[in-house]
Amino acid sequence: MSFSPKNVLVTGGAGFIGSNYIRYLLTSDETVNIVNVDNLSFAGSLKNLENLPAPERHRFVEGDICDSALMLSLLKEHDINNIVHFAAESHVDRSITGPAAFIQSNLIGTFTVLEAARQVWLNEKGWGETQCRFHHISTDEVYGTLSADEPAFTETTPYAPNSPYSASKAGSDHLVRSYLHTYGLPVTTSNCSNNYGAYQHGEKFIPTVIRACLNHDSIPVYGDGTNIRDWLYVDDHCTAIDKVVRQGKIGETYNVGGNNEWANNDIAKIICTLLDAKSPWDKPYESLITFVTDRPGHDWRYAINGEKLKNELTWSPSLQFEQGIEKTVDWYLANQNYLRVI
Repeated sequence: MSFSPKNVLVTGGAGFIGSNYIRYLLTSDETVNIVNVDNLSFAGSLKNLENLPAPERHRFVEGDICDSALMLSLLKEHDINNIVHFAAESHVDRSITGPAAFIQSNLIGTFTVLEAARQVWLNEKGWGETQCRFHHISTDEVYGTLSADEPAFTETTPYAPNSPYSASKAGSDHLVRSYLHTYGLPVTTSNCSNNYGAYQHGEKFIPTVIRACLNHDSIPVYGDGTNIRDWLYVDDHCTAIDKVVRQGKIGETYNVGGNNEWANNDIAKIICTLLDAKSPWDKPYESLITFVTDRPGHDWRYAINGEKLKNELTWSPSLQFEQGIEKTVDWYLANQNYLRVI
């Protein structure tokens, strides 16, 4: 059964994926109004929301998703009928050194937003699945790690999170599921692979490689660089989310992947080769690659099987990694202020 978002609450919309989704939605649907709530932690920035298309249909609210009074007031004041829940602490290294923030945001925050939706949509308005929808953005990291010859994660892969970050996201996934089965809240979930593209925080791997090259600094690569990730261009992720919101079956989970598995060391080399041509230096940038001590509990491989999304909702990624990474490098060359890490 199809669903039409009208007034959308985007949580974490000043972050990397959330801000890209807002741009996509404002461009693709001229009838949608967006309320964007973000606490502007280190990962969120108002810079990510500059020069939005149709800014008159976007309202930014600085606030914490753990603030139940705020969540309730936003749903009521703006007659929200769709929540797309991006807000989360997502930097694995930070979860190792400071896990408390991840429990607070990813578990308590998700619970608070779910409770607000339950109270307003179900208890006060008596809405059903044709009138409202809660979509939860999650990660492939909840499934744990794969060896070289194991099949890719499917929606039925058992959860086996290995970091405080992935454990907190796994917990939030279970909370979302419980609100459907206990209260009847219309929910969908998507678990995505590693995103890349414009507006990504400078701490993440691809911006780090680009920044190191341009600064002629060492390029830090964990361990021996053989860890493998599936990479999804952020614009493709946005189209997948929109598909699930509008056409996904209530209660279902959809894995969103890019069909692009790459070792970290190979990604660094691709970026170096691109920058050798686009911003030449007197030495090959690849000479800057430096292997550093691996992080604790580092998962070796993630891979996504996206057949369910392809078969049921006719979605597949539009870009291969070689295309997407060149677009990404070009964007950062033109917007180098986004490479700074505060």
